[in-house]
Amino acid sequence: MTENSTLVPFRIDVPQADLDDLRDRLARTRRPAPVPGRDDRTDFSRGIPQAYLTELAEYWRDGFDWRAQEARLNEHEQFTTVVDGQTFHVVHVRSADPQATPLILCHGWPGSFVEYQRLIPLLTDRFHLVIPSLPGFGFSTPLSGTGWELARTTAAYAEIMTRLGYERFGAHGTDIGAGAAGRLAALYPERVVGTHTGGDGRMLGMVGDKFPYPEGLSDDEIAQIEAIRTADRAERGYFEMQNHRPDTIAAALADSPVGQLAWIAEKFQTWTNGAHATPDDAVDRDQLLTDVSLYWFTNSGASSAQFYYESEHSGLDWVAPSGVPAAWVLFDTHPLARRALDPWNAVSHWTEFTEGGHFPAMEEPELLAGDIRDFFDTLA
Repeated sequence: MTENSTLVPFRIDVPQADLDDLRDRLARTRRPAPVPGRDDRTDFSRGIPQAYLTELAEYWRDGFDWRAQEARLNEHEQFTTVVDGQTFHVVHVRSADPQATPLILCHGWPGSFVEYQRLIPLLTDRFHLVIPSLPGFGFSTPLSGTGWELARTTAAYAEIMTRLGYERFGAHGTDIGAGAAGRLAALYPERVVGTHTGGDGRMLGMVGDKFPYPEGLSDDEIAQIEAIRTADRAERGYFEMQNHRPDTIAAALADSPVGQLAWIAEKFQTWTNGAHATPDDAVDRDQLLTDVSLYWFTNSGASSAQFYYESEHSGLDWVAPSGVPAAWVLFDTHPLARRALDPWNAVSHWTEFTEGGHFPAMEEPELLAGDIRDFFDTLA
């Protein structure tokens, strides 16, 4: 990490030509031919329904105001910096309290730094917030080369905190970001004061794979977990594609905005609280489309998929144990969650909510902020 450590101020300014190109492409979308008996489908059992996707794409073209969203994103300090040859984009929001705890917020896929928009004002009285974009995501593009996986990214995140002058800090993450937060604690325990992991009841789908089956389960409890594992396997099409054939899906994501929209929006229905019929019921539509627009304008649908391939072939485990104080908060939880995921009660701060889902900073920011504050208050 001996290269130039300059933090270059950054401001989002998407060229008008790119906005015009997006609107033109959306207007010229060729849609799938309807299947008789299925053309009026409203459920997500076969993927995103065409009627909903069409309506969402039309709003993206004619009702969504990117410039307004861009202005909101630019309200916060941003910079880019090059670490290990890779450009990283970072949002940095300083607290008015100089003694505030630095906290790195780590996003996953198909999220971005946009995911934390609604969380920021709920935390800045207590924390200095640092929100880096994963390599190949958003403005942390283009990729400098192959090999950007979790371990290399984690080392870069630690270097970014050093460049900001934060020797000690906390870490929060969901999805890929949970792995980054945990690995920061494992590799730099002298620097990380605590890790806060956000998840949801779907994590039970990893029992038998990433987590061992706990002892003493009844036949009915095993059946409940197996049902979640079966549902989880039905959701893994994106995962296997990005793990093994990212260049194939990259062609569609780079060329078709509606393809990129469908690829992301579906997950905001199937990964959010099961009570929601559409993504609009779970998250703010404009925030969702800001996230999708970020992927489109930076052409990072393709490069973000590479992160999965690199991680799959790195040999790293998702969980990196450490002795650093740890907190877990699960949204849209399941009665077996802690028994299956933390059977030894090793996690000192464990919280469960029936609300929310996989994107808690977008779905339930107040609940997430409260739990982050509660956990780090115990470490003060």
